[in-house]
Amino acid sequence: MKFSPTSIPDVIQIEPRVFGDARGFFMETWNERVFAAGGISAHFVQDNHSRSAKGVLRGLHYQIRQPQGKLVRVLSGEIFDVAVDIRSRSPTFGQSVAINLNADNKAMLWVPAGFAHGFYVVSDHAEVTYKTTDFYAPEHERVLLWNDPALAIAWPLTGEPVLAARDAAGQRLNEIERFP
Repeated sequence: MKFSPTSIPDVIQIEPRVFGDARGFFMETWNERVFAAGGISAHFVQDNHSRSAKGVLRGLHYQIRQPQGKLVRVLSGEIFDVAVDIRSRSPTFGQSVAINLNADNKAMLWVPAGFAHGFYVVSDHAEVTYKTTDFYAPEHERVLLWNDPALAIAWPLTGEPVLAARDAAGQRLNEIERFP
């Protein structure tokens, strides 16, 4: 596997080795030893799987307690995946990383705890899976407003995004509960 730090070095793009032939392909998506050697030491406790239609925007989500590191990958379709640093003492606080993940490139994104995460579906649909380092705790979930001008995220929108009510009501960066 190839591990490439992004513009925020704690957020890492992972390109798995894919072995393909006329029958199809095989790849490892998680190997604790390989990931540790690549700089990601994580213990995962939960796997999540979502399917979304084109134009759906999910996020930007985080848990203020029981923060979750996430290993994100796309099984079908394509997403514009975003991680925003909300660690108040970080030199990259308020900065974001955005990367296109799709079923063809098979790339994954490691989003450590302390980041808000979300994605926008650019294909007709997308199925996304992600492993998390802590359990979902709805009482600790918070939402950073996806279109806060302070974030300056260049979402590749093709119209008004389809949002859940909680995502539309997210808080701006200067209003959110931050990580230490």
